[in-house]
Amino acid sequence: MALFPRLFRRSPTVVAIGGGTGASCLLRGLKEHTDKLTAIVTVADDGGSSGRLRQEFGMLPPGDVRNCLAALSDSGSVLERLFQHRFEEGDLKGHAFGNIFLAALTQVTGDFVSAVKEANRVLSVRGRVLPATGVKVSLVAEHSDGTKTTGESLVGRVDKPVVRLHLRPADVKAAPEVVDAIMQADLVVLGPGSLYTSVIPNLLISEVRKALLATPAVVGYVCNVMTQRGETSGFPASRHVRAIMDHASPELLDFVLVSTSTIPDKLLAAYRAEGSVPVTADMAELSKLPGQVRIIAADLASADNFVRHDSARLAEVLLETYREFRKNRA
Repeated sequence: MALFPRLFRRSPTVVAIGGGTGASCLLRGLKEHTDKLTAIVTVADDGGSSGRLRQEFGMLPPGDVRNCLAALSDSGSVLERLFQHRFEEGDLKGHAFGNIFLAALTQVTGDFVSAVKEANRVLSVRGRVLPATGVKVSLVAEHSDGTKTTGESLVGRVDKPVVRLHLRPADVKAAPEVVDAIMQADLVVLGPGSLYTSVIPNLLISEVRKALLATPAVVGYVCNVMTQRGETSGFPASRHVRAIMDHASPELLDFVLVSTSTIPDKLLAAYRAEGSVPVTADMAELSKLPGQVRIIAADLASADNFVRHDSARLAEVLLETYREFRKNRA
């Protein structure tokens, strides 16, 4: 056990901002390099098990927090499998055990933010997970045809371009420790994850956005490997980045990571049938982005049964990029 403190002694303090499977993928790679790791997680989900618990108990949605807690536990551990176990019958059908655990802990502690803080301690995860806000919020998307869609679960399903995203209520405060975590970080990573339902919602919290613009940390964005039907249909990498800048600031990012991996044809066919294609690394358009953002293209994808980022490779490239920035700033 003494090995890890020595191994991590000189490791950077990293903050990962996002939600969904993208955030947990990133955390699995980063936790092998640093224990000074904070996941700031969106709490706008209103679908599935999280949505049911949100409606029934009036609590914040636990699903994305659960995924991050599981990702920061020992890989393949009983805890990870237990937290991700989903009931298949009875009144609990569809619920993940980790969601039920967090619902119970919310009742014991009195609020969701306290429940997550206690979960970090009880579960002894490597790093910590923080909800982005302690306030129940809903997503509202404005579309190019002038219509609006309310609710995270619907925003991703409506096959219309999103022009602008809002939180309802709009003036929510960041959860305790969130701003300090960003300000004290060496490296802040946005994504990977659903652009409009996992990444950008965090930027709509004024305190989070202001902290990201004020932090001395290196701030980067990891672009998705594949588009998502409805949410980012036809989006090249540059359009992902511009959406983030439009909702925050052109000066937000120091770097952007884009994947140039070749995806096997067999997998591509399955994804195309679902309306999803690889995100194009349109370097010419990326080079026109405002600010001093650096574009880094690398082989980042893993393609076994699913197309996603390779956790280990992603972490290595991110930390190598951070070291280069630190060297140049010295």
